[in-house]
Amino acid sequence: MLAKQSYVCTRLVAQISRIYLTTLTVLACVISEPLQGQSGQLLENQTGSIVGTVSNMNAETLVGARVVLEGPDPSDRRTVVTNDNGFFEFHDARPAVPYHVTVSAGGFSEWRSPAVILGPSQFKILTNIQLRLAMVSTRVDVTQTLEEIATEQVKAEEKQRIFGIIPNFYVVYEPNPVPLTSKLKFRLALKVTIDPATLVGNGIVAGAQQAGDTPNFGQGALGFAKRYGANTADGFTDILIGGAILPSLLHQDPRYFYQGKGSTKSRIRHALANPFVCKGDNGRWQPNYSSIGGDLASSAISNTYYPKAERGAELMFKNLGLGTAERMAASLAQEFVLNRFTHKSK
Repeated sequence: MLAKQSYVCTRLVAQISRIYLTTLTVLACVISEPLQGQSGQLLENQTGSIVGTVSNMNAETLVGARVVLEGPDPSDRRTVVTNDNGFFEFHDARPAVPYHVTVSAGGFSEWRSPAVILGPSQFKILTNIQLRLAMVSTRVDVTQTLEEIATEQVKAEEKQRIFGIIPNFYVVYEPNPVPLTSKLKFRLALKVTIDPATLVGNGIVAGAQQAGDTPNFGQGALGFAKRYGANTADGFTDILIGGAILPSLLHQDPRYFYQGKGSTKSRIRHALANPFVCKGDNGRWQPNYSSIGGDLASSAISNTYYPKAERGAELMFKNLGLGTAERMAASLAQEFVLNRFTHKSK
C-alpha cells in the first residue's frame, strides 16, 4: 500500500515539474521577443558616419569627384560629390555592415576602398584617397592619299642628278611608283625647263651650232642668241606638250621606268621600246602617244621661228626621227650607265 502511494506521489511531482517548466519556457519566449526588438532598434539608432578627402597624387584636392557608398544590399547605395575642399561625408551608416567606397573623376583611375565596417555610432575617416591619372592608350592612324605619296616620290626624283649636276628627274627608280597627277606632271616639266643645268646645256648646244653655222641664223651675238632661243623653245615645247599636256589628257606617264634586273636582252628591249611604249596612269603599258605627239607638235611649232630654208613637213618628220633615235639612245644609257652616276635622294 505504501509503495503504491509512493508511486502516485512521484508521478504527481513529475507532472507538476513538467507543467512548471513548460510555463517558464512560454514566459521566456514572450519576454525575449520585445527584448530582441528593443536591442535591434537600439542598434539601428547607433548609426555612424564615413567621411574623407579626395586628392590627386600631388596632394591637390579634387573638386566634384563622384563618391559612391555601397552596402551588401543593392538598394543601399548613395552618391555624393566632393565639395570645394575635396571633402565628402556619408551619415546614417549602419554598424556591422560591410560598406565599400568608390571614388571616380574625369581623367583619373577609379579608387575603391576595402570593406569598411563601423561600430555603433562610429565616426570613420577614410585616409589616403589619392587618384592616379588614367592610362590613356592613343592610336594614331596615318593614311596618305595617292597624291601625297606621288608628291613625295616626285620630290625624291627632283634630287636625282647625274654627277650631282645634270638633272635626271624623269627616271623612276622607285619599285612601287604611284601615278602622277596632272599637277605633278606640269611641275616636273617646269622643274626641268628652268633648271640651271638645262639653261647652261642650251647654251653649250647653241655654241656648238654656232661653230657649225647651223641653223642658218648667222654669226655673232645675234646669231648665238637666236640659236639659244630656238634650243630653249624646242626643249620647252617638247617637254611641255610631250611631258605634261598630252600625258595629262591621255592619262599617260611621261617618265622612264628603270628595269635594272632581268637578262640583258630584256633590259635592251625595255629601253628601246620606251619611245613607243609608256605606262598609263592605270598601271598598264600602252602606245606612247604622248612622246610621239610631243615631238611632232614641237617640230611643227619650230616652223614658226626657224629659217625658211629649214622649215616644212620633210624637216618636221626628219626632226621626229632624230628625236626618236635620241630617246632610244638615252633610254639605253639610263638602263645600263647613268644609274651608276646618278645621285639619288635617301
